[in-house]
Amino acid sequence: MKAAELTVGRTYGVTFDHGDDFFESLAKFCQEHDVRQGYVPSFIAGLAEARIVGTCDKLEDRDAPVWSVIHVTSVEAFGGGTFTHNDDGTLSAHIHVTVGEKARSANGYTSHLLSAKVQFLTEMLVVEVLSAVMSRPRHPELYDVPLLQFDH
Repeated sequence: MKAAELTVGRTYGVTFDHGDDFFESLAKFCQEHDVRQGYVPSFIAGLAEARIVGTCDKLEDRDAPVWSVIHVTSVEAFGGGTFTHNDDGTLSAHIHVTVGEKARSANGYTSHLLSAKVQFLTEMLVVEVLSAVMSRPRHPELYDVPLLQFDH
């Protein structure tokens, strides 16, 4: 287990507009408000489409992460996560969602969000973290998964 006391800064209410790309909008928000790292305690969203991690195939190694993708459309979503920036300045967000497909009796999936297009709205809370410094290095010994770490 690892832990670090976080010093939080500003807290924002953020909305994305109909047709927005979810991650592009999050990156734009961070750039415009000079937010380098933080967390999203929760958000609600209507998504026209989303790509999330998942598979219907048999898992050959149940311990290994799943890298394949499923595509869902017309979903209601609830999620949260963390974000940092890479050395090159690009956003590194780790967002998980639970989505319900509206046309399929709100059948649900829960997984890692890879991409999404907003349908009508996204309403989000964003909390800036001033310190400790958060990063997400990859861990080759754990299937190259990027894991959140705190540097003091």
